[in-house]
Amino acid sequence: LEWRRVLHTGSVGHCSFELAGVGASAGVPAGVVEVRLELLPRPSSPVTESEVEAQLRLERAATVEREKTFLMYAKRWWQEYLEIRPSHARRLVRIYAPNENNENRPVFTFVQPMRAGRLMDTPRQAARFVSLLRHERAMVVGGGRRLEQWSNAHTFLVRGVGDVEDHAVLLCSLLLGFGLDAYVCIGTKDKGIAHAWVMTLRSDGQVVFWESLTGTRRLHNPNPLNEPAQRAPHPYVTLGCVFNHVGLWANAQATDSLNICRFHLGDESCWKAMGADAVAAVRRVPLPPLCLVALDGMRAEEALELELQALLQRHRADQGLQCQWDANLSYVLSPALAAYELERVIGQSVGNEEFQDAVKRVVPEGHTFKAFPLQLKHRDPLRIFASCARHQACTGIFNTHGDHVRFAVRVRVYPYPEGVCAVWVMWAVKY
Repeated sequence: LEWRRVLHTGSVGHCSFELAGVGASAGVPAGVVEVRLELLPRPSSPVTESEVEAQLRLERAATVEREKTFLMYAKRWWQEYLEIRPSHARRLVRIYAPNENNENRPVFTFVQPMRAGRLMDTPRQAARFVSLLRHERAMVVGGGRRLEQWSNAHTFLVRGVGDVEDHAVLLCSLLLGFGLDAYVCIGTKDKGIAHAWVMTLRSDGQVVFWESLTGTRRLHNPNPLNEPAQRAPHPYVTLGCVFNHVGLWANAQATDSLNICRFHLGDESCWKAMGADAVAAVRRVPLPPLCLVALDGMRAEEALELELQALLQRHRADQGLQCQWDANLSYVLSPALAAYELERVIGQSVGNEEFQDAVKRVVPEGHTFKAFPLQLKHRDPLRIFASCARHQACTGIFNTHGDHVRFAVRVRVYPYPEGVCAVWVMWAVKY
């Protein structure tokens, strides 16, 4: 939608725009949007129509020229990369990727520093947030092949679901916003499966890998001799290229194995870098700011607990069993759920001793205690109960027989930007 035509008329009547589908449905109309534009207050000296059209033509021509110039540069750069070693043609070096509109865009245009404002305080919180966005592979209609489609940040955040590249790009953008030296990595993991993850280079020379799908982070320890005792604690095997908003670097080392990879990106014998001027000249789409969706976590938790209690009572009633609740035991479960979420954020377990001690005090001697925690990404009680029922340990709690059986359920909802939340549920029984 080009809004600037309203500058010479002051208003534009109803305009209809056809919305195209995305991904595999990009060629199929998805709907029609009707828009009316009006400029308020009206300009005292409106711009003439010829001036507006001239400016739009000038901008379109400049954009086309920049895209053409970069394409010619990218072809020369790729040829130079292949001249270093012909086997480089088999490495996972991505220069372009199709977006949700089936437009091939340079991969570095998907990454831009993104500040979270006051919505998140640390890079690890950002990693946790990205990991809570649902992972879904785009598939070709009518076959099992994977459809490669990278979404811009706005599309990804609106949908709340995306492929691994979308997660990696968003995490890299957030880490850059926190001031880290971050890059998206394109390579393979176990069994030669293509993958994307994030790398940060620390000032002390350490290399840290961030898995955007889980929020975990691992230090990279080179292992040139491939000794079993020193194998890397991450699943990544090869690395084809890295990129961020200022550049793209293709791995030009003798092998793309991570075990012997050197990460001095300025070393031309190890990395083939794209020119900074060529990268900076390519048009970018501004990133939207993160939004906070208002959520009363306490009320959401209480409502979920009541719904889950009713579902368990119905489940046991169908089996002719009673269901009695222990409010004190339910409250004692809270520290465990808080510790689980904190562990997902910082990567370390805390508070387990206090929880164990509290359980021993509320469970009488001679009684048995069982508990089962589960983390989900939604607040649908029916889906939560069904997810829990798929675990044998949880169904064992649901179907408990014995004397003095008392149940407990505790829910904690941890909100993140864009309406994303981590929902922790713990079921417990003592008997």
